[in-house]
Amino acid sequence: MTSREFRTRLLKRAGKVELAVTDVVIEGLEAYYRLLARWNQKINLTSLPLAELSDETVDRLLIEPLAAARHVRPEARSVIDIGSGGGSPALPLKVALPSLRLSMVEVKVRKCAFLREAVRTLALEGAEVENARFEELLTRPELHEAFDLQTMRAVRVEGRTLRTVQAFVRPGGQVFLFRGPSGELPEPLAPLVWRSTEPLVPSLRSRLVILEKASVPGR
Repeated sequence: MTSREFRTRLLKRAGKVELAVTDVVIEGLEAYYRLLARWNQKINLTSLPLAELSDETVDRLLIEPLAAARHVRPEARSVIDIGSGGGSPALPLKVALPSLRLSMVEVKVRKCAFLREAVRTLALEGAEVENARFEELLTRPELHEAFDLQTMRAVRVEGRTLRTVQAFVRPGGQVFLFRGPSGELPEPLAPLVWRSTEPLVPSLRSRLVILEKASVPGR
């Protein structure tokens, strides 16, 4: 696959969801994709086919995060991604919004090695990898209410999980849940409230559930 072929396929899929993608973003996404494909031959980072650039692979790994980026508030400065795995949606989101400070949380050592290599290869400033369970990070007071946005895709969403991860988010901040076409979500518990459910990629029938952490009066 040449860079021209990658660009053509990406722009075609982006056009399906009315996304404008700059040259800089295309270059970053191509570097990420090629690195992911190379590492995926050695360790299981994704079950999606990478040898050939299929529409499903482009939509899931690259277009979904770009579509979600449209819903990130302009004033957001930091994001924590839980269960980062092969790097999507966190890395494409960072490529699209480079000013965001990114913290990726992943429990598996080899996947963390890939994520750190991706940060180095893509020359991403303000991006770090935490090799830990997200529950363990809550022992660090400096991470409490430290982020404007928290994202989750490959994590089972339960009420208990939402109650835990909201601790990373500032009052008024958001939680993004990347979901497929099926599956019920637990009712958000205070201080999280549901704000909207947005379509991401029609071909995948994927959705972005947006929750907000209610501000506490007097803070």
